[in-house]
Amino acid sequence: MSTDFIPAARPIIGDDEREAVDRVLRSGMIAQGPEVATFEQEFAEHFVQGRATVAVNSGTSGQHLGLLAAGVGAGDEVIVPSFTFAATGNSVALTGAAPVFADIDPLTFTLDPESVRAAITPRTKGIMPVHLYGHPFLVDQISAIAEEHGLAVYEDAAQAHGASWDGRPVGTFGDFAMFSLYPTKNMTSGEGGMVSCASEELARGVRLLRNQGMETQYANEVVGFNARMTDIHAAIGRVQLTKVDAWTSQRRANAAALDAGLAGLDGVTTPYVAEEAVHVYHQYTIRVDAAERDRLRDALRAEYNVGSGVYYPIPNHRLPSLAEFAPGLELPETERAAAEVLSLPVHPSLSEGDLERIVSGVTAVLRAGA
Repeated sequence: MSTDFIPAARPIIGDDEREAVDRVLRSGMIAQGPEVATFEQEFAEHFVQGRATVAVNSGTSGQHLGLLAAGVGAGDEVIVPSFTFAATGNSVALTGAAPVFADIDPLTFTLDPESVRAAITPRTKGIMPVHLYGHPFLVDQISAIAEEHGLAVYEDAAQAHGASWDGRPVGTFGDFAMFSLYPTKNMTSGEGGMVSCASEELARGVRLLRNQGMETQYANEVVGFNARMTDIHAAIGRVQLTKVDAWTSQRRANAAALDAGLAGLDGVTTPYVAEEAVHVYHQYTIRVDAAERDRLRDALRAEYNVGSGVYYPIPNHRLPSLAEFAPGLELPETERAAAEVLSLPVHPSLSEGDLERIVSGVTAVLRAGA
């Protein structure tokens, strides 16, 4: 069995991607051009049932511009989870609105419907749930609350390419949805993001905002940004689109192998999957007693050469950058998850021997500490 280091995540870039980049470089069309337009169309058809889709230079840009195009701004509030990457709350704050942090469901790590309901005020404009780790948020319950109160839903689908709820793909439930194309996501364009929009009007707003406020050169209609994707990045993404389904199948198979290997192990809770959900395992995240979590992480690295990750150790409502929006807020399930979660490698490049080493390492470390 190999003893090479097993990283927590591993981008997969091959000769096909390199050839696609070379093709664009040879063409002389490097900035946003035909590759981006084609990538938008192919991504939309592949993941979001053909909804209008706009490519941008990062997932965070996509979230920020989507909110602005949806009319979110100063005086508004958007309900978000605290247990996620800071980009979710950041994107709201960047519009001038206030992120309002709600607690999570302890099984799925996604927004808890009752905590969302309790966070609604007259200033609430919308809800931005995160499909965390590749598991969809509780779509039925969150959507019902939004409809009851006349609120918009904005999906953070950064980690959920190909996930679905009750047979419907994520990215098709909200006014818009953002997918990240960062290198460690389930597919990448090197860097970038995609915004899936429920209306052509909103999509046009995102297109204007990403390109200095103009669709026609020098005819600037609004104050905008330079958030364009390059044709180089789009070319990489187009190749990855042809591979992502096979990678997702392998991620799910790897997750099943870890589930089987860790089943019944005292001190470990393997990932929950709701009956309605297809989980794409951007992360395979277990729960371990808080007193054991860091010891397990360190021992896996030192004794078994296995990487792992804690996503996310500091809840957003306690970050110095966002704490001003949540003075005195208590989110018990968020705090508990932050102390207990550990993400094990599940990427599609793992071998059977790698999976066995991960299971053996977790088992041996926890039993040694019992």
